[in-house]
Amino acid sequence: MSALITTRRACLRRLGAAAVAGLAPLALSATPLERVRERGVLKVGLYHGMPPFHVDGQGIDVALAGALAAALGVKAALLPFHADDNMNDDLRNMVWRGHYLGYGPADVLLHVPVERPLMEANPQVSIVAPYCREHVAIARRIDDVPRLDTLAPLAGLPVAVPGRSLAGWLLIGADGGAYRQQLSTQWTDGAAAARALQRGDVPVASGLASELESVLRGDARFAIEPLPSPRAPRGGWAVGMAVRRDAGALAQALQGAVNALVASGELQQFFARANVGWQAG
Repeated sequence: MSALITTRRACLRRLGAAAVAGLAPLALSATPLERVRERGVLKVGLYHGMPPFHVDGQGIDVALAGALAAALGVKAALLPFHADDNMNDDLRNMVWRGHYLGYGPADVLLHVPVERPLMEANPQVSIVAPYCREHVAIARRIDDVPRLDTLAPLAGLPVAVPGRSLAGWLLIGADGGAYRQQLSTQWTDGAAAARALQRGDVPVASGLASELESVLRGDARFAIEPLPSPRAPRGGWAVGMAVRRDAGALAQALQGAVNALVASGELQQFFARANVGWQAG
């Protein structure tokens, strides 16, 4: 009986190998863009809990995902995920290999910094199609803090800032740690810090410009400016998207879609609906 089972298993393996061999030429001949169009779906990786780009199925990146898919003549399938320890892990999990828990990879991952060191550290991916610019910012109630050309006026003032963020890191170390004790760092993101400022809990809040603007932009009581720190990235950074290195045609199609969205003003409208000022990447 055991010999019969072994023989049947061997036959099944040979049949399976033959079937795969027969399908291999077709599978290998299709490019990533062709596979997207054949299945009629663009799988888009999105970060969980990233206001104003994605919160509970809404936000700028959600609108962008739908527009990119429409430009390719397909539907968008969102693959939200929680950020890992660093961007290299996110690119591995969501772009070129897939997560060990079984989800991914996506066809494209949104909200990827367009930075040369990141590109060089991840040769498996292409980072393309910048669609906005981001920078670290600080918001203040003008009546409480009329000017903020340097960080010195913050002395003695409580500042809301998410602790696990670039803004938090910059403020914790600023001026030799002079403001460390007055930082309120329990906030999950810059939008939450901005709401604390809006409520009057603190006179100052810091985070990404998009986070602060989504809550405070247009309110004359507040000013939002780049964080006056020499360690903050000058001019901010471009934000784009990542695809597999071998997905050249898909990358070109996505770049063309972003160019068209900018030319038509539709991309700027996505940002305006989120109360964020758009800056070209």
